[in-house]
Amino acid sequence: MILSLAMILDAIFGEPKWLWSRLPHPAVLMGRLIAWGDEHFNNGEHKRIKGALMMIAFCFAMGILGLLLSTLGWPIQVIITAILLAQRSLVDHVLAVAKGLRTGLEEGRAEVAMIVGRDTGQMDENAVGRAAIESAAENMSDGIIAPAFWFAIAGLPGLLIYKITNTADSMIGYRTPRHEAFGWAAARLDDVLNFIPARLTALLIAPMQITKIGPTPACTAPQTQAGPRPQWPFVSTSPYRVHALMRVSLQTFRGSTPPQERLQPPAILSKLLPYYGAHGQLPSPCHYCYG
Repeated sequence: MILSLAMILDAIFGEPKWLWSRLPHPAVLMGRLIAWGDEHFNNGEHKRIKGALMMIAFCFAMGILGLLLSTLGWPIQVIITAILLAQRSLVDHVLAVAKGLRTGLEEGRAEVAMIVGRDTGQMDENAVGRAAIESAAENMSDGIIAPAFWFAIAGLPGLLIYKITNTADSMIGYRTPRHEAFGWAAARLDDVLNFIPARLTALLIAPMQITKIGPTPACTAPQTQAGPRPQWPFVSTSPYRVHALMRVSLQTFRGSTPPQERLQPPAILSKLLPYYGAHGQLPSPCHYCYG
């Protein structure tokens, strides 16, 4: 009941600007905590051990916090869970990309830059739409399915542990000179916590796909990219074979613009909008896959 009410609450109110312009969002506070840990512990030798110990400490703290908050009653649990879900936010951002593309390429680029971490300056209409589809797939797992899954499994402690891990992965879970060792534990733990939710996401999205060359089997995903998480949602939304999609995505992250198979803008919009309701209407709040 708590999870259903939280999803309804999030679908109705989303992330009200009047509130989060005055108070820091819990995800922002988690980000500040991780940035503090990165600044103070990511130095010297044994960075992998330091990063692992930091994640253990943060997860333990989130678990204790979750237990304490759970004693405050179900209304508080509903509110906190709604705040930590991102279904309405995801709907709004992806719809903004689709609507932006209808207005013009620059508007589409500006909107997609809000939800992806790659270079959008050289994207054409096809690349903008593809990036939005990929982001919707991954963030549906990270922002909706996985938080809901871990709340269902372990209540608020499970939800908070997932969120601190996922936030850490997004900040320090990169193979860069600074974070490859220190962020290793965050990245691996995020993979573990997303192992089942990512596959659930793929199963929820897959029935809705309409592709040019037929469905791409999700079982091929693990061979396309290291780690168990992102490629599973991607594979269900790809209008082309996942191998080509992953190659294009990785090359785009590196700043290159290789030749790529193209999906025309009308088809891109037709794939984007059905997930989020026709004409911008919000779909059923408890329908995880936004069918």
